Amino acid sequence: MKYLSGKTAIVGAYESPRRDAPRVHPFALQMECILGALDDAGLALTDVDGLCAASGDWAEGGGTMDVIELAEYIGIQPTYVNSTDVGGCSYILQAGQAAAAIAAGLAEVVVISYAACPRWWPLSTPSFDPFVFPAGPGQYEIPYAPTLISTYGLFARRHMDLYGTTPEQLAQVAVTFRGHAAANPQARLRKPITVDDVLASPMIASPLHRLDCCVVTDGGGALVMTSRERARDLKRRPVYLAGYGAAVARTQNSQIPDDLTTPAALSGPRAFAMAGMTPADIDVAQIYDAFTITPMLALEDLGFCGRGESGPFVEAGTLAADGGSLPTNTDGGGLSSNHPGKRGIFTLIESVRQLRGDAPGIQVPDAKVALAHGLGGTFCSAATAILAV
Repeated sequence: MKYLSGKTAIVGAYESPRRDAPRVHPFALQMECILGALDDAGLALTDVDGLCAASGDWAEGGGTMDVIELAEYIGIQPTYVNSTDVGGCSYILQAGQAAAAIAAGLAEVVVISYAACPRWWPLSTPSFDPFVFPAGPGQYEIPYAPTLISTYGLFARRHMDLYGTTPEQLAQVAVTFRGHAAANPQARLRKPITVDDVLASPMIASPLHRLDCCVVTDGGGALVMTSRERARDLKRRPVYLAGYGAAVARTQNSQIPDDLTTPAALSGPRAFAMAGMTPADIDVAQIYDAFTITPMLALEDLGFCGRGESGPFVEAGTLAADGGSLPTNTDGGGLSSNHPGKRGIFTLIESVRQLRGDAPGIQVPDAKVALAHGLGGTFCSAATAILAV
């Protein structure tokens, strides 16, 4: 896969500023985002011959054939479509697959799109529904009624027991990202918070407090990718896909590795190998943060710190845009900016904005290399992209 490094570029990016979109169908929100990303690139719908979307879950009310219906809705008949759905990191995975499709000549201009409206769309939790997983490994866990949040709470508690991680260190993640959100006019939550504020917020699933958990917003985003050659002729500075990696692991909590290794331990090295880089080369990172424990495990698996060392790593202020050596989630992340259900696309969008120098809030000076990382389910899958200018 190393031959793909630098062969394609993201040439358009758009994030909807809406955090509440009552009675707006997710397809309408996707249309806004797709047209916005194309306008950003200086392209039109008639230029698009590739479409990637994975919107068939509870937050969107969609189905497995969403990409076909979306193509019909926006009025295109693409030669390349991709509806691969591995959870929240699907759009990072799709970016890597779109790069391969463009390099193979299957498409020239590919749009990657996502939108959801969970603040008003009827909610359910099919990931843990016995009608979805009536047999197989899931049958042994369904009787205990696990929830998404309780599962992440188990990860956090295990990390504490294994490595001495403290609630204060978890809280520091939320505090740091809220500080970044304060400068982002689009962020859902902008009021600064303290570690004490996090610890005083209601307990949701021990040891995770309410402020350890992501916001729930409506929202959407889109990206436009094309070949390196065509990117040179478009109006925005190209952001090249230098490295990409993806991995899947397990779905059941009972199969979690004892040391909490996640699929990021596979996707990260694959992305760095393709890019010919190491963690030391990263200027800014956007890491999926559904809960405070989420980026901490990713930091370890991606190689930014050692196994079990993420607590002291974040406590030292390493992730802060002001003085930290690895500015992370500069838009406020899922903990403070937005989280419509699957947040991987926003890690790519904010990475692009940082490298182009047009972030809506905090701007890391002279950023040349960015890492975007996402996960799916409860660390069931992972995808990592390294972008460069």
